[in-house]
Amino acid sequence: MSAILLWTLVAVIATAIIWKGSGLLERSSQRLSAYYRLPEIVQGAIVVAVGSSFPELSTTVISTLVHGEFELGVAAIVGSALFNILVIPGLSGLASKSPLQANRDLVYKEAQFYMIAVAVLTLTFAFAAIYHPVETSPQGGSIQGEMTRWLALMPVALYGLYLFVQYQDTLDHESDEDVSDIRPGREWGRLALSLVVIVVGVEGLVRAAINFGEIFGTPSFLWGITVVAAGTSIPDAFVSIRAARQGRGVTSIANVLGSNTFDLLVCIPAGVLIAGTAVIDFSLAAPMMAALTFATVLLFLMMRTHMILSRRESICLLVVYAAFVVWVSLESFGTIDLVPHLPPSGAVSAHATTG
Repeated sequence: MSAILLWTLVAVIATAIIWKGSGLLERSSQRLSAYYRLPEIVQGAIVVAVGSSFPELSTTVISTLVHGEFELGVAAIVGSALFNILVIPGLSGLASKSPLQANRDLVYKEAQFYMIAVAVLTLTFAFAAIYHPVETSPQGGSIQGEMTRWLALMPVALYGLYLFVQYQDTLDHESDEDVSDIRPGREWGRLALSLVVIVVGVEGLVRAAINFGEIFGTPSFLWGITVVAAGTSIPDAFVSIRAARQGRGVTSIANVLGSNTFDLLVCIPAGVLIAGTAVIDFSLAAPMMAALTFATVLLFLMMRTHMILSRRESICLLVVYAAFVVWVSLESFGTIDLVPHLPPSGAVSAHATTG
């Protein structure tokens, strides 16, 4: 019991540290965006999104290099993507004084590009299983493949295309905002400090997740996709909710979609690029990516109706996420077996080797 309380306290403190870092990050990102006169959609989809996704990137790097737990980092990113798609828009919609506003750029460019990102990452996992199959025991029966650095470059290349598309939006944008009081050197320094603070918090969350798995005898996947995912999504949540309260619905949702695009196309490949190779259990990766696809399509359809996200739709998103957590928990504790061969190592079982 004392160990449970100790690591629960560590998780709470780590989350608070990430929250503090996210506050610094949000302020510096917004002021730098204003200083460089970036349009609102780019502020949300790239600057704020990439900054607030730094916890997910840190999770992959720390899990792989420090703890040898690549699968924990991947589970955290998948869980964070689902949290971002379902919980953050839901909370933002409830926090907004009026229905959360979207626009055609958000629906037809950001949301659809994110769907392409989900498809490309799924294809990357499939190519690993097809072209670099890994033999499994007859009892296991799962489909596994080795994801190499060359395969990991596929989603990274797509993110390069995403940056190019966003860059095109800045060419004709003109801003009349007064930026005379912004000192870019100071803001870049504050941004760097916020990233350091976030890394400290992420390390605490990863350690808590590993120890929870040992204490309860459960797969690290469960704690990665719930505790670590929710904790690392705190920056995205606060950025989006504050934007919603200020009536900036486009920035609020663009941050979520841009953050998830970065998570899938950069954070997961980063772990493979660092480790050299990773064995992917496609039998488990496919159902998780299917859940993420369902959540993405659900949010897309809700935003497309009248270009708003109503309170009823916001509540619906939260209910769907709660159902997902219950399902994953029941799978992890062996109560149900809808997803075959859930290993003790995680949803996307991975063995990292340096190469």
